[in-house]
Amino acid sequence: MSTWENLISYRRYGYDKPADSEHRSEFIRDYDRILFMSAFRRLQDKTQVFPLPGNVFVHNRLTHSLEVASVGRSLGTIIGKKIAESFINGLTPQGIDFYKNDLSGLIASACLAHDIGNPAFGHSGEKAIAYYFQEHENDLIDGHALRHFFDEASWKDLIQFEGNANALRHLTRQFIGKMAGGQRLTYLTLVSILKYPCDSLSVDKTRVHTKKYGFFQSEKEVFLKIADEFHMEVDRSNGSISGRRHPFVYLVEAADDICYRIIDMEDAHRIGILSLEEISSYFLMLLEELYADQQKIVGINDVLHRIGDKNEKVSYLRAKCISVLISRVSEVFIKFQTDILNGSWNHSLMDIIEKKCPSLIQIDRISVQKIYNHHSVIEVELAGYNVMSALLGIFVPAILKEKPSNIEQKSLLLIPEQFNLSRQPATPYEKVMGVLDFVSGMTDGYATELYRKVKGIDIASHKG
Repeated sequence: MSTWENLISYRRYGYDKPADSEHRSEFIRDYDRILFMSAFRRLQDKTQVFPLPGNVFVHNRLTHSLEVASVGRSLGTIIGKKIAESFINGLTPQGIDFYKNDLSGLIASACLAHDIGNPAFGHSGEKAIAYYFQEHENDLIDGHALRHFFDEASWKDLIQFEGNANALRHLTRQFIGKMAGGQRLTYLTLVSILKYPCDSLSVDKTRVHTKKYGFFQSEKEVFLKIADEFHMEVDRSNGSISGRRHPFVYLVEAADDICYRIIDMEDAHRIGILSLEEISSYFLMLLEELYADQQKIVGINDVLHRIGDKNEKVSYLRAKCISVLISRVSEVFIKFQTDILNGSWNHSLMDIIEKKCPSLIQIDRISVQKIYNHHSVIEVELAGYNVMSALLGIFVPAILKEKPSNIEQKSLLLIPEQFNLSRQPATPYEKVMGVLDFVSGMTDGYATELYRKVKGIDIASHKG
């Protein structure tokens, strides 16, 4: 049975030596390792929702991740203090120290890493990769259909490509020429990003932890090591693998939910999709539902009237909404901690808040209608489909052929050595996953540039 004490681990994946730093906690070290990853830096040119329109600032995956980490740190601070105070007699001194001082850093680290596996062009990039394999399953390669090269589980990985699973892969994979253990993060940071602790065969949308999948077949052993570290019950029935969420996952998920629900609205205002009046109406309605003390609403309106700049008004309301949502999420976590701890909880933390806040449902509806279906967002989605499909169409058949043509051999030279398994003793699945490591890691700009070059649309000139 899980307890707040046995949820903690300081061990690192792929690295058994004790900590060598006296100045940073293990989880701040994780944060720093993620921050300095090239894959993390590339998030600055990966779409969150909107393309960057001229000189108007909107969020990209990197700024989104930083803000989620900030919200996650606040959640960890509040809840860590409450757990330490409530269970002071059931925790060791080390456990008390963890909840008082380290939970905030852990949640921030996991939040920072949560989007590290997302491909270019936002969520449409994920769909584009999946669509390529669905659309081309009957294409012949060396006389065999593309589908023929993969078993059921591996094929499911491809036709339901998942950025969450890709994050675990990029954080733990030993790529060619790299160190074992990937980034060598703590098991606790890794388990805290396992929002869907199951493989692609276990997807069941009726359960919160199996709506999608969280690890590829290539990382099955990684997941089992993580599960073993925390004595997680693992269901292996029908050839699939699934477990239960670690409680800290709910805090990472909530931080992400808070940020995208509120900040996507702020971005929509900055580029003129939603007016100040619309944004103010939605945010003030949410604040009225969340605050028990209506005097706070009076105070917020007083401040709002004294602010002259429209963007500053929205920023002020955004900050207030995030602040009160952090408080309410913390209350929900503590209230339902027993169910969360024993694995019987089948909701997100924001689900509970939404039941008492009709305005959150309205914000979701407006987001779908006016933001996620805005023409600029659809343009990015269509670009993602075309660019990603075209690149996969070049690299996937080439790497699967026993004797690729001369031009196909040259195309494979474009894949960096750490991902290129064309000359390695590898299965078709492993080779294709190497291609996906390359393509999914591209930024929007690089993917578009490479697409234009290989299609002959933009041929670089060279001076003789």
